[in-house]
Amino acid sequence: MRWNEWMESLNGEQPDASLSLPLQALWWERKGDWAKAHELCQEAGSREGDWVHAYLHRVEGDEGNAAYWYARARRPVCSTALAEEWQDLVESLLATGPG
Repeated sequence: MRWNEWMESLNGEQPDASLSLPLQALWWERKGDWAKAHELCQEAGSREGDWVHAYLHRVEGDEGNAAYWYARARRPVCSTALAEEWQDLVESLLATGPG
């Protein structure tokens, strides 16, 4: 899936089921369902899921918990704007493929 297709998919009711759980989590977060996004990134059990998990705790305002999840994802703690990190996450995860 490409960026434009991804952004267009946000007009739908559900994310594409072929997307990875971390990408589905980001889709739900953008749609305003933080709890669903959090559930999916926990279920992912991967570094990518941990990275999304860290981002979600930044959104929540829990910087300490976010730092823990960045460490698990082996990523530096992010200090850019949330919108910028969301885009970086989506672009990175789209580049690695659907699964």
